Amino acid sequence: MRIGIEAQRLFRLQKHGMERVALELIKNLQVLDKENEYFIFVKPDVDNKVISSTDNFHIVEVEGGAYPIWEQFKLPKLAKAYNCDVLHCTSNTAPLALKIPLVTTLHDIIFKERSVLEQLTSSASWYQKIGNLYRRLIVNSIVKKSERLITVSNFERQNISKIYKLDNNKIQTVYNGVNEYFKAVIDNKTKAKVKQKYNLPEHFLLHLGNTDPRKNTARVLKAFYMYIYEFTEDLKLVLVGLNQAKLSTILKSIDLEKELSDKIILTGYVADKDLPVLFGLSELFLFPSLREGFGIPIIEAMACGTPVITSNTSSMPEVAGDAACLVNPNSTENIYEAIVKVRSDKNYKEQLTEKGFTRYTKFTWENTAKKVLGIYQRFNHNNI
Repeated sequence: MRIGIEAQRLFRLQKHGMERVALELIKNLQVLDKENEYFIFVKPDVDNKVISSTDNFHIVEVEGGAYPIWEQFKLPKLAKAYNCDVLHCTSNTAPLALKIPLVTTLHDIIFKERSVLEQLTSSASWYQKIGNLYRRLIVNSIVKKSERLITVSNFERQNISKIYKLDNNKIQTVYNGVNEYFKAVIDNKTKAKVKQKYNLPEHFLLHLGNTDPRKNTARVLKAFYMYIYEFTEDLKLVLVGLNQAKLSTILKSIDLEKELSDKIILTGYVADKDLPVLFGLSELFLFPSLREGFGIPIIEAMACGTPVITSNTSSMPEVAGDAACLVNPNSTENIYEAIVKVRSDKNYKEQLTEKGFTRYTKFTWENTAKKVLGIYQRFNHNNI
């Protein structure tokens, strides 16, 4: 077979969830499949060493304009030019004019659950807002056009099937995984280097913040303030993914700018290879998101031996199992109580850590690649 994989943003320096998933899938397919021919369609960018061509994997760099233009006009021509038997689009959208079978990974349909007005007036970046609007315009047609849909949790599969009234045979759950460099034992030299690089304090809790309101950063900040106010500890909150301007906006909105200004460490963007050190050095990982399609950081933190507080909503209980402290993400009080419980009950904290070590091993990128390869093989005419 000749298999095309859309990975337009794979080479951008600051990768987010969907690019990381596409990268891990491709790397594991390279190890797993030596027979089929692959064409990985990417847009040129600075981080072009993350993956290399092999005998049957060809990296095809294609210049283009904005994401929709590249996807709608360039990508179908590429699939035709390289005589692909099937095209896999990895990030929720796909070209409408494609003439060959289409497989689409629909990570989630969060963009459909909020009104257009709500998205336009939210604190999300304009890049996020435009992306959400593009998805709202196109995904209905892509769902109908796709021969197969992949999503990342059973929760999301049921959600998508219900919204789009799909036959369950058309959509398949393929879980995400954990990279092998997420591990509990990291050498002291690496720890010291990363600690200095991001100005990490001795004692801290970790939260992956975001301008997207669903990451629930405002309630995390309020719960953290309640904790340090009650226990008067020398404890910091390390925030990944927020700049000072965005943080100030959030702190002003919850009237805690003065109280928390010296209690928060901002790391900015953290490279994937540095994330395991941040997880490992933190005393607790706070991930009480309002909504996730999967929630990769949950299992990454577990792999690093870090106890996790996450939400009892959407996909998070499915991913975390009984290896995390589950909270109502809409309750600041509940998040605060969870912090107290994990930090004050040593036995409970150790139980979470041990259960986390077992839980994360259920999610591997090798299994992801095997399942996706099985989906590709359905389009192999030699098997029909």
